[in-house]
Amino acid sequence: MATNRTFTMIKPDAFEAGNSGAILKMIEEAGFKIVAMKATQLTPQLAGKFYEVHKERPFYADLCTYMSSGPIVAVILEKDNAVEDFRTLIGATNPANAADGTIRKIFAKSIEANAVHGSDSDENASIEGAFFFSMAERVA
Repeated sequence: MATNRTFTMIKPDAFEAGNSGAILKMIEEAGFKIVAMKATQLTPQLAGKFYEVHKERPFYADLCTYMSSGPIVAVILEKDNAVEDFRTLIGATNPANAADGTIRKIFAKSIEANAVHGSDSDENASIEGAFFFSMAERVA
């Protein structure tokens, strides 16, 4: 069953480039409500835990290094059909393949430095949101 919440993270490249505000504006203009948001910085250990699903992949170590290289903005979003609609808004993982007007087409630098993370399922949205936010931090 689809839920109406998803999780995103503005990655270090987009944060460092000063694109967080423009990305958040695009998200809100697409009809998403920000339910919880915070800027933080992952340690290599926390990045490893967050991306543990990729532990056996050859890019895992580089991903953990990159994701702990600077501040990120973690955000829980709300909208009907949130996960699918957000995946459409951000575009393909590889910005070269992303549709015009998507967040990654506009702000990404590369397949790794692709501006934002977006949950790929309702289950992962719940898990990923809980990784960054306790129930007390979430707005009802």
